[in-house]
Amino acid sequence: MGYNILPNLEYCKEIVDGYASFLYYTHIPPTIMALLLGIYVLVKNRKSTSAQLLFALSIVFALWTTTDLLIWLTFDQATPMMFLWSLIGILSSLMFALTFFFTFSFVTGRRIPVWLVAAWGVLLLPVIIGAPTSLNLQGFDIRDCVAVEAAGFLYYYHGLGLLTAVLIPFLPLLRRKQEEAKSIPRAAVTFATLGAELFLLTFLGTSFLASYLVETGVVPDFGLEQYGILAMAVFMAFLAYLIVQYNAFNLKFLGAQALVIALVILVASQYLFEQSATNYWLVTLTLVLTIFFGFILVRSVQREIKQREHIEKLAKNLESANNQQVILIHFITHQIKGFVAKSRNIFATALEGDFGTIPDTLRPLFEEGLASDTRGVATIQEILNAANIKNGKVTYAKEQIDLKTLVDEVANDQRRTAEKKGLKLVIETGSEPVMLLGDRTQLVNAIKNLIDNSVKYTPSGEVHIELVQTRDKIRFSVKDTGIGITPEDMSHLFTEGGHGAESMKINVESTGFGLYIVKNIIEAHGGKVWAESEGVGKGSRFVVELPAS
Repeated sequence: MGYNILPNLEYCKEIVDGYASFLYYTHIPPTIMALLLGIYVLVKNRKSTSAQLLFALSIVFALWTTTDLLIWLTFDQATPMMFLWSLIGILSSLMFALTFFFTFSFVTGRRIPVWLVAAWGVLLLPVIIGAPTSLNLQGFDIRDCVAVEAAGFLYYYHGLGLLTAVLIPFLPLLRRKQEEAKSIPRAAVTFATLGAELFLLTFLGTSFLASYLVETGVVPDFGLEQYGILAMAVFMAFLAYLIVQYNAFNLKFLGAQALVIALVILVASQYLFEQSATNYWLVTLTLVLTIFFGFILVRSVQREIKQREHIEKLAKNLESANNQQVILIHFITHQIKGFVAKSRNIFATALEGDFGTIPDTLRPLFEEGLASDTRGVATIQEILNAANIKNGKVTYAKEQIDLKTLVDEVANDQRRTAEKKGLKLVIETGSEPVMLLGDRTQLVNAIKNLIDNSVKYTPSGEVHIELVQTRDKIRFSVKDTGIGITPEDMSHLFTEGGHGAESMKINVESTGFGLYIVKNIIEAHGGKVWAESEGVGKGSRFVVELPAS
């Protein structure tokens, strides 16, 4: 034959010994990672089709890596090697099919259709039938200690892998037609698809290329194939990220857990390389410390997560309670508003003489009743407006309006009240229209509130109203000589229910919602509002700035 069997076996042994550490490193850690993740996902979510398929994929991958490793280790035993080698095509094809099924189930959120399973069954049938025959392996090459593979069989099952790689990128398109998949974030679908595609292309590419190069005599062994096995570890890392980031499979898996498990596997894998006793014990010590501190880290993160979840639960309960409170406020205020409005209408009708002439002694009483009920209706409406703003129920019907005309009307309506208190009301709005895109009703409410506040909280002196327009801004201001604002009160002036200490002394009926409503109305029009004051007794200035049309 031109060669002796013993030197060839020694040659093969040298190759295997040279690859030994690398073989263990590429086969054992990825297999452990795949099995751990597959078992964990299945245990936590047994009813999930995706979880079941991932577990099945991890089992088949473990069988493939075990078979491949045993092929390398039985280089000097032709019969066991041939038997194990005949299984590679079946296990590879099953891996391709399960990768496709898993990605399909995860992306679409559906069970695998029967027709799709049947189609894959038909495609796998030639592999299963041909595996134990000469259609697969044609003999054993004792020179290189490898099986002689039939090109047609090799191309066929690698073609199944290529078909899978081609089909997987199109699976997200099916997702758009499935209502069940709406809860899966688009980013999670992208990561799952990308992870499966990288695994397939890397595994398939290195496997096919190694077989081709050995068959053509370019390289003497299948060492290149080992790099493709590491692609499973990358795929598992993608899935772990999906679980951590998007709660894939409805699991709560901490990033710290994934990190610690990966570190333990990587440290433990150093056993495959160490030869000396000293290094062996150093790796053992490192592994023990990694497990110990990793356990502490995971427990700490778990406590933080539980605390965060508890806080989120309390926040949701508080939000629910607030919503119920708002509903109750709406109900009560609507009812009370109806009663007070009816009472006000009675006083107004009586004062107009519809029930006959009112005695002079009763008229002041009726006028006070009408004024009190009018204030009551306004107060109730203010509370309702604040509740609507808080819940986002306020709508704005914007149109082109003349803000000068609007300010003039509102200010003149307040003139009688100001003069009754002996205040001087100065109105400076210019002579030209000031056009603005806004909701007239809401802006009337905001401007009236600001002017009314100044009149109400100014015991003596004057209230100065000004409206000016620059090239791109409209500025409306109300300046008074009233009670002023303290720095403490300024900080919560425009907040919900924000009362000023000095204002409560003058107006005990204040709801504290007025300026909160003003702020929301102005901001809804793309503007801003602020207050200025030098302190108690030194007056105030409220400024509104809006974009010009």
